[in-house]
Amino acid sequence: MGEIITLAIDAMGGDHAPAEIVKGSVLSLENKDLRLKLYGPVDAVNAELAKYSYDKDRIEVIDAPEIIEMDETPTKAIRAKKKSSMVMGMNAVKAGEADAIVSAGNSGALLTGSTLIIGRIKGIERPALGTPLPNAKGFTFLIDSGANMDCKPSYLVQFARMGSIYMEKVQKIPNPKVALINIGAEKEKGNALTKEVYELLEQEEGINFIGNIEARNIPKNECHVAVCDAFVGNVVLKYTEGLAGALMSMIKEELMGSTMSKIGALFAKGAFANLKKRFDYAEIGGAPFLGLKKIVIKAHGSSDHRAFKGAINQAYIFASLKLSEEIEKYCGINDESAE
Repeated sequence: MGEIITLAIDAMGGDHAPAEIVKGSVLSLENKDLRLKLYGPVDAVNAELAKYSYDKDRIEVIDAPEIIEMDETPTKAIRAKKKSSMVMGMNAVKAGEADAIVSAGNSGALLTGSTLIIGRIKGIERPALGTPLPNAKGFTFLIDSGANMDCKPSYLVQFARMGSIYMEKVQKIPNPKVALINIGAEKEKGNALTKEVYELLEQEEGINFIGNIEARNIPKNECHVAVCDAFVGNVVLKYTEGLAGALMSMIKEELMGSTMSKIGALFAKGAFANLKKRFDYAEIGGAPFLGLKKIVIKAHGSSDHRAFKGAINQAYIFASLKLSEEIEKYCGINDESAE
């Protein structure tokens, strides 16, 4: 057995909590080095756990009677609901009782709570949400995809550094290619923010900056890390999710349109299944908030048990690799702007 990793699980976060969260948690125990602390109303969580056979020594249920709803104001919810599953889970991480937290709950509350409770790494101005986007060869790491709508140029430089560390340490890609999302490839394109960020990234040591990238070229595997503010990143992310779903539906409709196409579909069934799998967010499960002192994984709000199991697996991997410590080591710990 390897190092034991303990994760705090927000059992009440997401559209399908606690049922799918609990099921995903139980399934994740196939990893023998994993221990889970499930936070939520104890009766509701135990009622779901009673449906499964599992090692009782590896799941602990901690009563958290309050729930932060998806539409609540983040700061107000974090401050008012100290006994919520999300807040109690984050406090466990801060206290060293867990190595990371996984939640499919309110994104704003998770970011706000993580920043206030767990805290930023010294030198990191803003935590950023990184999301893997499928491309022709694997995936491109999109950062920031949802945390910081209004950014200073220095934020995006730090996003680039953190994304580069993620790809190098987690995905084992040496000298990953970093690009800035823009409306054109030319250096002079874009708004005041992207122009200044371009200049800064050109001068940044330790980053393999290859210049601007248009959104249409992200799926072509032209870069490993695509950097932007969260407004741009979330638009790219949501459009990609929607387009992938629409394309799968259109392909299915065309294949079922005639007898001949149905016959062809039978021969290509495996290929289409593999393609669908590459665009299925459940395969990855969750996205990390980078720049925090400990690992925080945001699972999709609509996560089913497969997706949540994937999010737990991501948290396990990041905690095992000590990703936060790697970012602290390489990404601006001596930056006085964070003081």
